[in-house]
Amino acid sequence: MKTPTFFQRSELAATLWSFRREFAIVGLFSAVANLLMLTPTIYMLQVYDRVLVSHSELTLLAVSLICLFLFAVMAMSEWTRSRLLVRTGVRLDEQLGTRVFNASFEAYLDSSGLSPQRAFNDLLQVRQFLTGQGIFAFFDAPWTPIYIAVSFALHPLLGILAIVFAIVQVGLAWFGHRHTVAPSEEAVKANLEVNLFLQGKLRNSETLEAMGMVRNLQQRWRERHVRALARQTQSQAVSNRVTAWSKFVRYSQQSLSLGAGALLVIDGQLSPGAMIAANVLMNRALAPIDMMVSSWRSFIGARAAFERLEKLLGTFPERDPALTRVAPTGEITLRGVEATAPRREAPILKKINFAIPAGTVVAVLGPSGSGKSTLARTLVGIWPDVSGEVLLDGSPIEGWNRLELGPHLGYLPQDVELFDGTIAENIARFSEIDSEKVITAARITGLHESILRFPKGYDTPIGEAGSVLSGGQRQRIALARAVYGDPALVVLDEPNANLDDAGEAALMNAVAQLKAKGKTVFIVSHRPGALAVADWILALNNGEVVANGPRDLVTQFARRQHMAAQSDTGSGPLPPQPA
Repeated sequence: MKTPTFFQRSELAATLWSFRREFAIVGLFSAVANLLMLTPTIYMLQVYDRVLVSHSELTLLAVSLICLFLFAVMAMSEWTRSRLLVRTGVRLDEQLGTRVFNASFEAYLDSSGLSPQRAFNDLLQVRQFLTGQGIFAFFDAPWTPIYIAVSFALHPLLGILAIVFAIVQVGLAWFGHRHTVAPSEEAVKANLEVNLFLQGKLRNSETLEAMGMVRNLQQRWRERHVRALARQTQSQAVSNRVTAWSKFVRYSQQSLSLGAGALLVIDGQLSPGAMIAANVLMNRALAPIDMMVSSWRSFIGARAAFERLEKLLGTFPERDPALTRVAPTGEITLRGVEATAPRREAPILKKINFAIPAGTVVAVLGPSGSGKSTLARTLVGIWPDVSGEVLLDGSPIEGWNRLELGPHLGYLPQDVELFDGTIAENIARFSEIDSEKVITAARITGLHESILRFPKGYDTPIGEAGSVLSGGQRQRIALARAVYGDPALVVLDEPNANLDDAGEAALMNAVAQLKAKGKTVFIVSHRPGALAVADWILALNNGEVVANGPRDLVTQFARRQHMAAQSDTGSGPLPPQPA
């Protein structure tokens, strides 16, 4: 029988539910520890009401030894539950770490604005709460009524007093929940926005410094920082006020309970031992509530982090790792593809339709802003807002397992991104380095001899984002990474933007070799050299396909159109001819 939707747990909740056995054991040890918390009360009653009356040293010794043994059991129970929770936290991180990484990466790629660092901070916050002192308050809270019942057994007045103070503490907790949730969430959101703003601008620190933009940036950062600081101050003020009132109630309870016990002793309704024991018992009864009040802020933060993680994992579900396909040949088909972007009314790509057989070299042409880079990202399946069908060998590209598909794709973005590591690691895509494949990729791009001239050859560290390399070297290493392992589909977005004549010649040679191997290659370029190796031309303008077909037919048609237009004006140069 299928489980109703409203009974189905989210992925995160289901993961936590899988640890129910561990939490049940923690609850069991908490029960033992809380039951043994009655030991000081019973010990005081025995000392004051029996030992001091009988003057029996043997009784004192026996009672003391039993008390020490019970204290040892209690300490062992608390240590065991703490250790179990820590191990549970480690296992929780092991189960969710990779999942959160993949989901946060997809969210960042989806342009949702979520920082992967924030997702891991949320996971850390949830794990720390589940393994910290705050969670113990929830395990200890069910024992508060038992302690109050024991207080009633000593005297009804003490029980009533314990209930009054418990109600006051619960009221403080409710007040704190109602008045600290919104300010706390706003403060966290404001701080996150400030950090994201600053990180985004510091990526271009050289430009800021060169053009004297630091002061302007500092002013904008300061405005956001002041707003975030104000919200954080408001949140802390409410939290500190609740904490201060909680301390007042706790200290008042300690003194008033002792005073009430003394009054009962004066009236002969209670023994001195019971008076001291009742004071300790009442403190213990209200301790979980007091701990809840003091840890309420961390609970609110953990709950908000839990909700964000739950939404993240729900929005970006795990892809089936068992899904496998035959290696693609590189045949690409687009049917009615539209690509949009947030806060943009008109789509970037408009009803794109074409089919490219495997082994074809396609030159994508068009003016700036025509949608060429968006098309490149759409072809490799990384543009987030796409409607229509993008088919690789007849199957939707989004249906592929990206880890399985990745080795069959080569992609060189317009903004080259290299990563901190060696040249070989970057070319090998940070997988296990296959030296033969790395050297082959370098030779295809004409980079092998240049790499050997580096101090450590292929093992030369390139720094963060390839900071030790020139723009042309970064682009050629990224090109070698794109062709590493002979992928079936290679998409190159402005691959010759930073290349000199020798570099562009190496690029054309690399494309020719890929073509000889039957690979499908898309080249987005403004330079006429790309036409020399192209079999097919795809021209875009304002997000629409204005020319699509074999190179010779398209160029002949363009030439006839141009000549017809020039015959009306009487002059004008002819368009460049392919080699």
